[in-house]
Amino acid sequence: MDFFQIILWPFKWVMSWILGAAHTVLDWIGMDPNGGFTWTLSIILLVVIVRSALIPLFVKQIKSQRAMQALQPDIQKLQAKYKGKTDQLSRQAMAMEQQALFKEHGTSPFAACLPMLVQMPFFFALFQILTGAGAAAERGEGEAALSAEQIHSFGEAIFLGAPMQDTFLGSIGENMNVAVIIVSVVMIILMSGSQFFMQKMLMSKNMSEAAMTGPFAQSQKFMLYILPLVFGIGGINFPIGVLIYWTATNFWAVGQQMWIIRNNPTPGSQAERELNERRAVKGLPPVGKAAQEAAAKAEAEAAKPQQTGQRHQPKRKSKKRR
Repeated sequence: MDFFQIILWPFKWVMSWILGAAHTVLDWIGMDPNGGFTWTLSIILLVVIVRSALIPLFVKQIKSQRAMQALQPDIQKLQAKYKGKTDQLSRQAMAMEQQALFKEHGTSPFAACLPMLVQMPFFFALFQILTGAGAAAERGEGEAALSAEQIHSFGEAIFLGAPMQDTFLGSIGENMNVAVIIVSVVMIILMSGSQFFMQKMLMSKNMSEAAMTGPFAQSQKFMLYILPLVFGIGGINFPIGVLIYWTATNFWAVGQQMWIIRNNPTPGSQAERELNERRAVKGLPPVGKAAQEAAAKAEAEAAKPQQTGQRHQPKRKSKKRR
């Protein structure tokens, strides 16, 4: 067992245990244990459990992304300060000042990508479980926490005419399986399309005006196109079961992000303006940046000298006595 397998082993055990437990529950309530729909629903339940457990990390990611957006004006000032300075001392000084800004605001570019990085070991673990299910079934063995009976059941499961462990690439050539090709293409389109939609929604609705320019915006634009491309290219070698898992994961992420953008948008973003418009219709006070601006305006008005508006009456002159 190599070093990579040693690292993945606990993740494989956790993922296979959750998958097996979900399958057992569905079997217990009367669903066909060998049916492709049963295993598909088991994978979707796996997604729900894993993504629910990652909600605290997602909240941390949102806070980090907003802190990074708030930092953009300072980052741009820093870049202007060192513009044209290419010597080593200037680059080191710029890097130190940039790190100081990250530390002051309690964020970093790494923190904004943390949930995606945390998901990868779980994804690789599931990938190995599902791709190794066929060989394990032939040997009559289990796989991690999945029993030999469950592995055999998964190996026999068919989803919309496509075996759960088959891949797009493996179905091209002499042993062509049209059902696998069609299901794979549809899943890859849904997987890549949902990733593109999620990133596009983030950029168009949940980024402040300051964050729409500079390196942060460039990195977001890069992710807009590169992530769907990675999913699309990688998907042709994913088993049907993995495609189901990743598509369900992306749909969960889209729904989660839509809820965040609608109810807790980034200050100064288009989504926040739309939220305040809905609150105004209901007679509720604004929130976020609009609330801060309203409070600042009220303080400025209160600081102005107050005019009483009273007219001074002329004093009556006393008559001179004769």
